[in-house]
Amino acid sequence: MKNIAILTGGDSAEYDISIQSANTVLQNLNSELFTAYIIHLKDDKFTALIKNEKIEIEESNFTFELENKSISFDAVFMALHGPPAENGMIQPYFDDLNIPYTSCNARVSALTFDKYECNNKLQELGFKCASSFIYHKGEKIDTEAILKKVELPCFVKPNGGGSSYGISKVKHESNLTTAINFALEHDKKVLIEQFIDGTEISVGVFFNGKSIQALPITEIISENEFFDYQAKYEGKSQEITPARISKKLTTEIQKTTIEIYRKMQLSSICRVDYIIMNQKSFVIEINTIPGLSEESIIPQQVNSANLKLSAIFETCLLNTK
Repeated sequence: MKNIAILTGGDSAEYDISIQSANTVLQNLNSELFTAYIIHLKDDKFTALIKNEKIEIEESNFTFELENKSISFDAVFMALHGPPAENGMIQPYFDDLNIPYTSCNARVSALTFDKYECNNKLQELGFKCASSFIYHKGEKIDTEAILKKVELPCFVKPNGGGSSYGISKVKHESNLTTAINFALEHDKKVLIEQFIDGTEISVGVFFNGKSIQALPITEIISENEFFDYQAKYEGKSQEITPARISKKLTTEIQKTTIEIYRKMQLSSICRVDYIIMNQKSFVIEINTIPGLSEESIIPQQVNSANLKLSAIFETCLLNTK
């Protein structure tokens, strides 16, 4: 029996989603193979949540005392969205303790979390991405330079972040500065990105123990202007799995997703988001720790593939590094 720490919490706007994801993992881990504990991280402090009691974790070795026994961990299941997990800040801590985890390593996580650098890397590798411009806090907002690179309409978003916090769709130059300031509430770097008018889709992908496997594709139809927080988590969207696209395009996009997973050296279960325009797929972003709440896309895709979350979570844990 292996002891598993399901890491959740964090200090980002995605805190609540992380809690929901951790509960999904807890409910779906095989109790004959794993003894799982929810480990909460907040303000740089770890606590184990045991029957509504909070027990402090000894940071030097990531253990805690329970009924006069020292509990240590064989692996960490990363269910913490945003910093410090998705940006690669927490991974060196577990590396130093030789505790494997179900997420990309620090280097890959830092790259994928930085949307601008990630897009540049993807384009280097031959994948299609939207044109973009990066703005750093404190710089003069030069709307002319921005719009020379990225035409209207465009998306303005925090460069590092998730769950669609801080994102605006800008149609008029006069709204660009407001949108940048809104994004700055979540990050010091702001990505201004070309608007690609097409069908939004999302593809889960994971290493199944033998090969990289892409899940069925989900088509996203938002009731709002774009796939924002309300659309993602408050029912303001239709998520159709499998997506209503041709078999040929489905196969192409799944192959592309597998190639991205391989070439970007991803680990565990990830999600790649695209927009299809004129039968071509443009990568929007890579999620290295995707949402696993009941409303999230990955559980829908797993169900559509006639797979079980418990089997995928087990595979992720057995293939930790």
